[in-house]
Amino acid sequence: MKFLYFVCRDATIAARPGEIAGAVDTWLADVGARHVLLEGQPLAPPSTAVTVRVRNGRVVDKAGPFAATSEQIVGFDIVECPSMEDAVDEARRHPMAPYGAIEVRAFNE
Repeated sequence: MKFLYFVCRDATIAARPGEIAGAVDTWLADVGARHVLLEGQPLAPPSTAVTVRVRNGRVVDKAGPFAATSEQIVGFDIVECPSMEDAVDEARRHPMAPYGAIEVRAFNE
């Protein structure tokens, strides 16, 4: 089964310079070697986002991220795991989990 990880960063949780990058490199090597990771990308900063809504036939654009919160989506990963339980176990090892959250969603297949 394929799963999407929304990788969220909590700006209130501090990290030492290079700490996250090093952890991400180690994680990428691990999930790559095990053929778990299918795709993943960091995103441009939330401040560059535009949220688009259509209400009553009228398009409403709003500069900035979807929600005003300390936790913002900073990337995504697509993984392949046998079950949701396995995908959640993998997400627990994601290097960004200590600095925010990993939302795990199954693809409709």
